[in-house]
Amino acid sequence: MLPDPERIQYVRADRWIGYTRATQALARLEELLSTPGKQRMPNLLLIGATNNGKSMIIEKFRRDHPPISHPGREEIPVLAMQMPSEPAPIRFYVALLTALGAPIRQRTPRLAEVEQLALRLLRACGVRMLVIDELHNVLGGRGDARREFLNLLRFLGNELRIPLVGVGTRDAYLAIRSDPQLENRFAPFTLPTWEPSEQACALLASFATSFPLRRPSAIATEEMATYLLTRSEGTIGELTALLTDGAIAAIESGEEAINQRTLLLAPYAGPTERRRMFERELA
Repeated sequence: MLPDPERIQYVRADRWIGYTRATQALARLEELLSTPGKQRMPNLLLIGATNNGKSMIIEKFRRDHPPISHPGREEIPVLAMQMPSEPAPIRFYVALLTALGAPIRQRTPRLAEVEQLALRLLRACGVRMLVIDELHNVLGGRGDARREFLNLLRFLGNELRIPLVGVGTRDAYLAIRSDPQLENRFAPFTLPTWEPSEQACALLASFATSFPLRRPSAIATEEMATYLLTRSEGTIGELTALLTDGAIAAIESGEEAINQRTLLLAPYAGPTERRRMFERELA
């Protein structure tokens, strides 16, 4: 019953849509977080295509375990950081300290200094899980740099005795697989792209009820699932963008439901279509 501008703002906001594989991933993360510290901690590798919900799962889990303020310090159960574009240990530790909110000196820090500072702060903040997003960036370095960084991961796991969670594309698995010791420690958990199925229809039903539209959106059918997943190319991020544009078109047009008409009105373009448009502009 809100005015159109407020409803459109709500449609554009991030929302958590639970589905079976995401729920399973969250349960696995909870299991890891509750694992008591031991010499060989289990780790996880969350693998999926770009824009297929990996970061949303991690953000949901991080929100479920927020920082806790104590007098004089802050406890951070789950620390999430992004892997630098180059697998250099010094850049990794600087990114880690930034995620912790630690001040970095202006002069170029020495590796031994930032390493010991990072370990000390991780323990002081009670970090019980370290999540490294964009782990596939490891393959951006040369052979020696990659090996040095993989050794760093092994060192962190042994030293801190907390679970490490790597997040990335298939290339992240290829990077970890190049080190037999790490491959044995990181259990892969895949997020496959979506295909028309009963689960896909359930996902679409969840989306339909999450939008503030005044009429029901009949999109939880096999025919609509095939159309929507073909157009969005099977990733949940693209599907979200398509349905968001469709919901906004439904409000602006007065249709008040996501259907074939509002989906055609939506300005959404899929990944392949965007590439073709860009190539035509360059030609």
